[in-house]
Amino acid sequence: MSKKKILVIDDEPNNIHMLKTLLEINGYKVGTAIDGREGIEKTKSEKPDLVLLDLVMPQVDGYQVLEELQQGSETRKIPVILFTAAPPEVAAQKGSSALDAVDYVLKPFDRLTLAFLLERIRDLTSAKRSAD
Repeated sequence: MSKKKILVIDDEPNNIHMLKTLLEINGYKVGTAIDGREGIEKTKSEKPDLVLLDLVMPQVDGYQVLEELQQGSETRKIPVILFTAAPPEVAAQKGSSALDAVDYVLKPFDRLTLAFLLERIRDLTSAKRSAD
């Protein structure tokens, strides 16, 4: 059985490092992107099993990334978990595309949030495995 691949898209290197370490320790293969444009390209080329996407990034933000991924025939079925410091109501007001993400996690990350995130990733990648 091959490792499930997660793509982390965030402009904050500390978040990328923390999430990459956490996911690798838990048996995932992890790719990273430091901005929205790179995230879109890597999602299209690497076709990860799941994307963790920060909403607030300069230039191409998470809303634009999510919208573009949802329009692509090869990327629209990839589950996306959003994360940001903004509350969910703000994300919903900013763009309806945020409502199409499979989940939403608030930053800053604490132990409970990371445990929830790991469990949600396990659920989503297991569901994808059985659907394949």
